[in-house]
Amino acid sequence: MVKGAEAERLLVRLPRDVKTWLESEASYNGASQNSEIIRSIRARMQKQPERVAG
Repeated sequence: MVKGAEAERLLVRLPRDVKTWLESEASYNGASQNSEIIRSIRARMQKQPERVAG
């Protein structure tokens, strides 16, 4: 878990169907919605090759 100076806050607006899915997944996995968002983003990051800026 990231805490304190390591964490950045981000306000995200989600479509209702995405929010409902997120709540369901978090409940099923015994995790917070925040943890589910991070897990999903990290899974996508691992699938995508690193991009070079420029």
